[in-house]
Amino acid sequence: MVLRFMVAFLLVWILGSCAQQTAQRGDILVIGDSVLAWNRAEGRDVGSALASELGRDVVNRAAFGAQIGANDLARIVGLSIPGQMPPGRWNWVIANGAANDLGFTCGCTRCGDVIDQLISTDSQSGAIPDLVAKAQAQGARVLWLGYYKAPETTAFRGCRPGLVEIERRIEILARSNAGLYFLDAEDVFDPPVRDLFDADRTHPSAKGSALIGKEIARVIERAS
Repeated sequence: MVLRFMVAFLLVWILGSCAQQTAQRGDILVIGDSVLAWNRAEGRDVGSALASELGRDVVNRAAFGAQIGANDLARIVGLSIPGQMPPGRWNWVIANGAANDLGFTCGCTRCGDVIDQLISTDSQSGAIPDLVAKAQAQGARVLWLGYYKAPETTAFRGCRPGLVEIERRIEILARSNAGLYFLDAEDVFDPPVRDLFDADRTHPSAKGSALIGKEIARVIERAS
């Protein structure tokens, strides 16, 4: 009975994953991890704030626990950030990620190989440049959102040096790629005061999500 339930569960996820890959098109697509997904149940996530600021249609497919270099199981259950982007044309793709890659694969320590797989030392190859190229091939401009500093969090604390290095490389890539924009959420949460964070001291509060959405909107408006 348990085995039958597990098989049925996997089939539902597989079918859902296949359905998500049908061709779509739209204005602005948000993909990434829980930073972008947070507050969505209340309609106060980053995507909702962005839609309100710009008066444009925004689809938010970011997911809790999502990774850029997801393994097969993670892809099946919808935790692949590249897998969140269906075929079809979008005007903008807003993306983030890498914290779960470091946290779940190398425990935020000795992560050099994982970092290089995500984005090479010269910033020209790896899973992140591949994702950017995929979005651009579908007609989108891409905004990559870096992580903010969360001084009171106990989650992913050891990941910060690795994430800072990844974002340094993404900034270098953006300088040579006219269709890629980098926004560091550390500059958005400056200073990182408590009311910008939810009760877990890790994810954004509704106010924090709104502030991020507002700053993303400014980048899009300046680029238009």
